[in-house]
Amino acid sequence: MRSDEVLRRAAEGIGVKALAGKLRLSPALVYKWCQESSDQGNGASGARNPLDRLGDIVEATGSVEVVNWLCHEANGFFVSNPRMKRFDLNTELLLHTQRLVQAFSELLLTVTRSIEDDGQIEASEADDIRREWEKLKSSAEGFTVACERGEYLHDPPPR
Repeated sequence: MRSDEVLRRAAEGIGVKALAGKLRLSPALVYKWCQESSDQGNGASGARNPLDRLGDIVEATGSVEVVNWLCHEANGFFVSNPRMKRFDLNTELLLHTQRLVQAFSELLLTVTRSIEDDGQIEASEADDIRREWEKLKSSAEGFTVACERGEYLHDPPPR
């Protein structure tokens, strides 16, 4: 789905004028954001919107931290899609399992280090725990997706 479609659907919930008011922007600008962008050379009259710009930031920096932050603001979390390839079943299953256990161990180690000095978890320590938790979730998601795709069957499904 294009970014303008996502924004248009989101704006439908409260109306473009109300959204513009909350953002302290002109309704005309928000309407432009909700139209297909003219940057694509297609004769459309829309303007590049914040979602396009967020995508540009991720592409330019190679970092998904802004996406992680946005997901956190929405009471969720980001898990990237794992890169899957054909592999040796026995070796890769063992490696994926070890990565999952290692990520869990690193989370536990971070929690332990956070509380061992004073029995409390301070804000900066909570941030460290969050980072390790995100790594664990990504590892678990990759493993789960591989299972769902049948990657650990003796005869994996064709791609």
